[in-house]
This record gives sequence, C-alpha cells and structure tokens, in this order.
Amino acid sequence: MLKEGAMPTYEFICEECKKPFTLILKISEYEKKKFQCPKCKSRKVKQQITSFQTITSSKS
Repeated sequence: MLKEGAMPTYEFICEECKKPFTLILKISEYEKKKFQCPKCKSRKVKQQITSFQTITSSKS
C-alpha cells in the first residue's frame, strides 16, 4: 500500500518514436489516461510492465 501523498512511477514507450519514458503520477491523473510522449508529443504510448520495491521499517 502506498503512503498517503506518495505517487507511483509508471514506465511507458512511445509507439511512434520508440522512446521509453517515465512518469510520476497521482493515481487520479493515471486514471485519466492522457499520457503523451515528452519527445514527439504522440499519444500513442504503451505502458511497460515494471517491477517495484517496497520499503518497510522492520528488519528481516
């Protein structure tokens, strides 16, 4: 679970210019699905499957 105020990182690739890019978005922004490539401004982008790490305060 994300901490309050934390914003997830999403990775995309542009289907026009093939440039990968990362966006840090609030979940409400992500749900709007209005992403565009920062290089060529195309809206033909595909989200990449990425791994993530969780930081906890307890030690193993």
